[in-house]
Amino acid sequence: MKHMYAPAGIETGDAEKVATILQERLATLVDLSLILKHVHWNVIGPGFIAVHQMMDSQVESTRGMIDTVAERITTMGGVAAGLAQQVTEMRQAGDDYALGRGPVAAHLGALDKVYEQTCSGHRTAIEQVGSIDPVTEDLLISQLAELELNHWFVRAHISDTNGRLATHGTISQLDAATAATYAMQPEVVSEPEDEDED
Repeated sequence: MKHMYAPAGIETGDAEKVATILQERLATLVDLSLILKHVHWNVIGPGFIAVHQMMDSQVESTRGMIDTVAERITTMGGVAAGLAQQVTEMRQAGDDYALGRGPVAAHLGALDKVYEQTCSGHRTAIEQVGSIDPVTEDLLISQLAELELNHWFVRAHISDTNGRLATHGTISQLDAATAATYAMQPEVVSEPEDEDED
């Protein structure tokens, strides 16, 4: 739909460009909020209650961002597309969350990758809108600070005392989940096998 108006001082074409960038961020944030709630419901094992509760806090934080981005889109003269089908259409191929029910470390490892992608997307959007609309730039910068804080809360569970992440060097959510699960397990000492007596 063609934009018919824009905030004072912004050309309608620029407002449309900003709204398009924001629409991608809106879809990403809606997806993130659903992933966080999914983790809240499906995380298991030691550390469950802390992560279960942390996820609700992060869902609430993300939903606030969703509302702010959607309202900025409409302020720009656009239509905030937040229906399930619209969000699905905006998602990149391969963005499906990789885990169902799983242990704390696995979910946090996978979430590390989700947050990396979300934060990187916000940084790109900040660069794209910076020369067009400083208000939107400021909005995204403040959201990125909050996203990075939430990301740190996740990473604090999957790093060692030297600050090395269990997910270091991984690319996919599944690889990160596996690496985090392995790294966070206490070392298993195998018992010596009985030798057959002759």
